[in-house]
Amino acid sequence: MRIYLDHNATTPLREAVAEAMAAALRQPFGNPSSIHAEGAAARAAVERARGQVARLFGASPAEVVFTAGASEANNLALQGFLRGPAARGRHVVTSTVEHPSVAEPLAALEREGWQVTRVPVCGDGLLDPARLEAALTPETALVSLLWANNETGVVQPLDRLLPPLAARGRVLHLDATQAAGKLPIDLRRLPVQLLSASAHKLNGPKGVGCLVVRGGLALEPWVRGGPQERRRRGGTENVAGIVGFGLACELAAADLEERSAACARLRDRLWDGIAGKISRVRRNGAPEALLPNTLNVEFEGADGEALLQALDLEGIAVSAGAACASGSLEPSHVLLEMGRSREQARGSLRFSLGLGVDEAQVDAVLGLLPRLVARAREAAAP
Repeated sequence: MRIYLDHNATTPLREAVAEAMAAALRQPFGNPSSIHAEGAAARAAVERARGQVARLFGASPAEVVFTAGASEANNLALQGFLRGPAARGRHVVTSTVEHPSVAEPLAALEREGWQVTRVPVCGDGLLDPARLEAALTPETALVSLLWANNETGVVQPLDRLLPPLAARGRVLHLDATQAAGKLPIDLRRLPVQLLSASAHKLNGPKGVGCLVVRGGLALEPWVRGGPQERRRRGGTENVAGIVGFGLACELAAADLEERSAACARLRDRLWDGIAGKISRVRRNGAPEALLPNTLNVEFEGADGEALLQALDLEGIAVSAGAACASGSLEPSHVLLEMGRSREQARGSLRFSLGLGVDEAQVDAVLGLLPRLVARAREAAAP
């Protein structure tokens, strides 16, 4: 039996979600845009799910725009807002540790003449509020930030970062892909106009996500071709995926506190075991500001790729960084921005826990790691 410790890449479907999706593939089968009974039934299923998603985020159903995932939601937030009538400048502030689905659209906009300021993080992965605010200019139309880092699990201190930005009237976009289902989210208490999320990070299906658009903010559609999603995203809705997303959000909200606490205990058990059994290790990221399920560890002097492969052969799935960068020989840009050397970044692995992981699995990993780390260090030795 394999041990899956890569939940930040994707999560297994909850059984109830799979069952709900299987039923939705059969009935209702109508097009949600059709006005007959079959279409109305499909529309009702979509709207029921919209309400479930909205409740997880403390938003209204009318503010939820369904997309094909967080990457599309990020593109819609950035391209749709900045190319739309609500943008009041051609300058964007972001960080140096964003997900590629934010970094690459901003690079494309930069080539077209927009200005982008990328604020660096400190050695612990956290942003300095004063430095972030100082990056604003009169031309700043948008600030786009990753709430919780997918590689390190570092959670940005929104209570300190956002109020000064909001006080200066800036539109704020949060990529909450990793935060959703792991941290409490209430947009009624956050001065945020745009928030992105994805179903498959919270035990829902792949290929569906959302952008929450608050206060009627005007966006140019990123996908054109129909009146769906209040003309913010054209195309026939993925009814079964949306149904699964909705139920996954409802279930995540119901057990969020208990599940997060359990993950944090397992994460700490894993770290304590690693630190106690293996020399020359370092935790990447501020320990006091991490997702409850995420542990990023540098194994000094080890070949991280060799260690990852050795764990995989032993039936243990972990990650060397973002799933979107798998196959890349380049070290993690996030760790490099935190001041790690290329060798240190290459010697780091991410362990991310979730539904189905228990103490016995964590202990099994700890039983194997010392031997595998020693072997990976031998492989990296000159």
